[in-house]
Amino acid sequence: MVRGAYIRRATADRLTIEAALDRYLKEVVPTKRLSTQVADVKRSTILIEHLGKYSLAALTPEIVAKFRDMRLAGEDRRNKHGKPQPRTNNTVRLDLALLGHLYTVAIKEWGVGLTANPVSNIRRPAPGSGRNRRLSLDEEQKLLSAVEKHSNPMLAWIVRIALETGMRMSEIVGLRVNQVDVDRRIVRLLHTKNTEARTVPLTMNAADVFRQALAHPVRPADTDLIFFGEPRKDGTRGPYSFDGVWQEIKRALGIKDLRFHDLRHEAVSRFVEAGFSDQEVSAISGHKSMQMLKRYTHLRAEDLVVRIDALTKRQKTASSKSSEKQHAR
Repeated sequence: MVRGAYIRRATADRLTIEAALDRYLKEVVPTKRLSTQVADVKRSTILIEHLGKYSLAALTPEIVAKFRDMRLAGEDRRNKHGKPQPRTNNTVRLDLALLGHLYTVAIKEWGVGLTANPVSNIRRPAPGSGRNRRLSLDEEQKLLSAVEKHSNPMLAWIVRIALETGMRMSEIVGLRVNQVDVDRRIVRLLHTKNTEARTVPLTMNAADVFRQALAHPVRPADTDLIFFGEPRKDGTRGPYSFDGVWQEIKRALGIKDLRFHDLRHEAVSRFVEAGFSDQEVSAISGHKSMQMLKRYTHLRAEDLVVRIDALTKRQKTASSKSSEKQHAR
């Protein structure tokens, strides 16, 4: 104590992971983005189920490592046949990230006496390589035909906008009327995943879709959401929720492995294939780093073959013209 090395461990010995997460959810999570808040609540439930009874002081790197391995192996979740259902590396990384941040806040802001964060002393699962799912022409035609037949036209509008603009689902369904300027063909996004506002240019097709959406005859007067849902218990309206019908349509079409976010992958890849520079694509999609952008731009090999052939043809033409000039001399 004289040297200043004494650490008061009483709080860390008494405070359980469950109690700490409860405080974290009340004080820290509300300061995060809405989508992150929802994810943190779900991950907190998992952490409490497996680690909630430990005190902050009792949770060791060894225990955290066992939790990591158990989640990766899927030992805590089995299918109807009793087989383990492993989690992805990214899912487990996010579980550990939340637990690690809980300790960081507890040590730095709550005065909990701990010498180290146990999550900092374990190996994290390697990041995933990213998805490489492209939409074939046949799949696109079937998908668009199916959503067009749905009773709610907003579903088709949302899918078409995703393919035309590369906006995230949360960005699309959260749009307000005053954010879209169809005359100038731009959309102003105020709340994005990376917290930076951006302006998205619209193709002519996307502008036409927005005109239809803005002219929706059944739009209620109690909301300015372009894609609105049914009234909640408190009378307010949230964004249109279509996950259920989206899953049904995919199953009916036999394309279960397609995620809605893959439409963003497809749109961004098409921008690249159209000849846009990395900087131009980044300005449209909102990716902050070129490394992250590369994960979303998976080019079709056959499209690259066409461009290679075009380049070869230009080179042969230039070589032929040069030979003709030398021969003429």
